[in-house]
Amino acid sequence: METAQPPFVSVIIPVFNNAQGLKLCIAALEKQSYPKACFEIIVIDNGSDNLEEIRVALTPFKSVRFAVEQIPGSYAARNRGVQMALGDVIAFTDSDCIPTSDWLEKGVSHLQNSENFGQVLGRVNLFFKDPNAPTLVEIYESLTALKQDQLLIQSHGGATANMFTRKQIIQDVGPFNTRLKSSGDIEWGQRIHAAGYEQRYAEDVVINHPARRTFKALHQRTVRLSGGGYSLCMEPKTSHLERHKMFLRLLVDEFTLLVAFVVKLFENSDVQNGWLKTQLVFLSIYVRSVSVVEKIRLKLGGATTR
Repeated sequence: METAQPPFVSVIIPVFNNAQGLKLCIAALEKQSYPKACFEIIVIDNGSDNLEEIRVALTPFKSVRFAVEQIPGSYAARNRGVQMALGDVIAFTDSDCIPTSDWLEKGVSHLQNSENFGQVLGRVNLFFKDPNAPTLVEIYESLTALKQDQLLIQSHGGATANMFTRKQIIQDVGPFNTRLKSSGDIEWGQRIHAAGYEQRYAEDVVINHPARRTFKALHQRTVRLSGGGYSLCMEPKTSHLERHKMFLRLLVDEFTLLVAFVVKLFENSDVQNGWLKTQLVFLSIYVRSVSVVEKIRLKLGGATTR
């Protein structure tokens, strides 16, 4: 009895100024347990300062399809990749991600469990540059960043760092919103939910992602996510009163997130050191303060940052 041919998968990777990470990502994709004839890799550059460096990074990988998207933003790049895709299944990851060897095999398997699955979100495993001496920011990231299971429950969406869907689903609910510089993956997932498709978090569909190490990197991420969250909440509102109420709710949410983090931190048996817990609390206060300031700046008419 003949074994059914696995579905053809298009793996889409946007890249911006990350040639070294891109090489690691594609090298991991070339070691997949999924049949090589059944997937393609599409890389979309989105305004890297040194495009030639990106091209050179791709030189060893002859099978990679490459394009440049001039519209700023990773969601525009992903949309371009979808337009190029030959696969019935679309797998998204990022240039700073390193998929495990069975990533495609496990992701496709989950997606095929139901014809009504619109989205499968996999686990993002954050790792430290030096496991024996992580920075305070790395520890904070490991406790807060890219928690796909929580994102799915709380927001009906998740990060495109590790996501599977079908091309037909994208055609049904529409492409990513290119006006959003961040949180566009959450907004897209919410459309999946609203359309009645099933969503699943899959613990065994794993990519590895380096935790941010420095205050500068954490600050930049916080500003970007704050801008995305602000744009996501403000965009569908029409009346001035609704926008005002939503803005106040966003500010209250920052305090709620801070309290929730502190409670979970002191319940977390993996963090035993009292001084470390104190440092993490102050770091969380800093992050939430940056987020509040950024939202106020945008409310006053400031431009969103990449």
